[in-house]
Amino acid sequence: MRHFLDFEKPIAQLESKIDELRRMSEADGMNIADEVARLTDKADRQLRATYAKLTPWQKAQVARHPERPKALAYIADLITDFTPLAGDRAFAEDAAVVGGLGRFNGRAVVVLGTEKGTDTDSRVARNFGMARPEGYRKARRLLELAGQFNLPVLTFVDTAGAFPGIDAEERGQAEAIARSIEACLEAPVPIIATIIGEGGSGGAIALAAGDRVLMLEHAIYSVISPEGCASILWRDATQAATAAEALRLTAEDLKNLRLIDEIIAEPLGGAHRSPTAMTEAVAAAIEASLLPLLGMDPKLLRARRAEKYLAMGRDV
Repeated sequence: MRHFLDFEKPIAQLESKIDELRRMSEADGMNIADEVARLTDKADRQLRATYAKLTPWQKAQVARHPERPKALAYIADLITDFTPLAGDRAFAEDAAVVGGLGRFNGRAVVVLGTEKGTDTDSRVARNFGMARPEGYRKARRLLELAGQFNLPVLTFVDTAGAFPGIDAEERGQAEAIARSIEACLEAPVPIIATIIGEGGSGGAIALAAGDRVLMLEHAIYSVISPEGCASILWRDATQAATAAEALRLTAEDLKNLRLIDEIIAEPLGGAHRSPTAMTEAVAAAIEASLLPLLGMDPKLLRARRAEKYLAMGRDV
């Protein structure tokens, strides 16, 4: 059964009625094709109208949709011969960060992603996509591996942020994030980062400091969650919608601020409504971004990447 967000209730009612009519038709042999077609057209128009004017807060809800394709889904669909690599070679494995070797369109690559999980058990096992220091140290290890073997890096970012627990702080969370960002900036190979859901704070940047940063149309990317921002500024988490407006966290805002490079259009109603179409669009965008970078001199690649991030915030 499809999960509907609060602002999608009118659409939910129409689709529920359509499903009910179809069940009646199957049970009684009634010919109600015209009525189903009318309601389907109405639901489609309602869906288009709703998604044409989403607020930043509504986009945040779409970005967090429980049925939205996660990092492992993209890896499964886009990466062949995927071989996962585990552990940071210092403390432990972190299931919130997935990574390994594989082939994208026949080309050997290193893949990294933050994985939230798809059901209760996997979400708990992956700490809801919030990595601890060992996750970022694993990312750094794989980035260095990519440089050693001259393999492009693809990252898929979907995290509310790094895990803020005491144990993570005790093991050097800030340092681990900083080192992962440093590894991205110093990598002698192309890095294509794709924000597929939430891009939360340093926990996202640790895997997203690439040559090209792509972002799905209804994804969000911000220094803090709307709820966290509202709690700090207004001492009231219910002001999250107001905070979302102020944070300018939508793909359109970030493109205008030149903080991302490309927006990947989503199927009508969000990526979760047509995962296959979304995967195909992401694959095409990654390929188009990656091709011009292949074979580029490592020194030039690093210099361009450094300038890209140093230039952020200038003349905006």
